[in-house]
Amino acid sequence: MKFIIDAQLPRKLVFLFRNAGHDAIHTLDLPQKNTTPDIEIIDIAEQQQRVVVTKDADFVETFILTQRPAKLVVIATGNISNFELEKILIPVLPAIIAALEVNSYLEVTRQALIIHA
Repeated sequence: MKFIIDAQLPRKLVFLFRNAGHDAIHTLDLPQKNTTPDIEIIDIAEQQQRVVVTKDADFVETFILTQRPAKLVVIATGNISNFELEKILIPVLPAIIAALEVNSYLEVTRQALIIHA
């Protein structure tokens, strides 16, 4: 599976996804880096069939209104250290991948993986 990690999340997540066997890029890898507008991130995600991984609520609003991007994972942990974020994501990553096979919008909290239908 292919992912694009948004600016509010650490670049280190790219390596977490890659180490799990997935293709991942960060907005820092894009020409405009972390200033890339959301609509361009969505366009890139759709052109390259990437899942957008973000903390940005604007992506949720866009998804609800337009069903774009096609696949969205929202990290809803609030302020959290990179170490704590990795501790949450590593064990739930297989479930995220499985859920994305049939679902378009997931939310990761400190306690659960929420699948929005």
